[in-house]
Amino acid sequence: MKKIWKLEFTRFIIVGVLNTICYYLVYLLFYQLADVYYLVSHWIGIIISMIFSFFLNSYFTYGVRPTWRKFFQFPLTQAVNIAVSSVLVYIFVEGFGWSGTVAPIAAVFFTVPITFVITSKIMKNGREDVTHEA
Repeated sequence: MKKIWKLEFTRFIIVGVLNTICYYLVYLLFYQLADVYYLVSHWIGIIISMIFSFFLNSYFTYGVRPTWRKFFQFPLTQAVNIAVSSVLVYIFVEGFGWSGTVAPIAAVFFTVPITFVITSKIMKNGREDVTHEA
């Protein structure tokens, strides 16, 4: 069981890095190129990267079939992640005076452990393996 958890966590980190890149590129596209307010850009980045993350976590991290039920549960389970990251981005920018470009990256370091636990519970619910055995 420990080995399965380590493999899943490693794959989760890989997906997280890819997801963070996706989020950050979308965020920068809206924040810097389109001149959209940083919190709006943050939310747009979250929504697009969450869809990306759902499919990568389904197939790569947990090796389960994506279902509509899990797809609609996935954002609900990340409510804590979204709330914490949004508050942290706001605090880093408004409270600490950090750049709106750097604040979202710093927030990620606080939210990864929370997101792993929540995502694991949702994705493994009614597990239907598709890609790999751990």
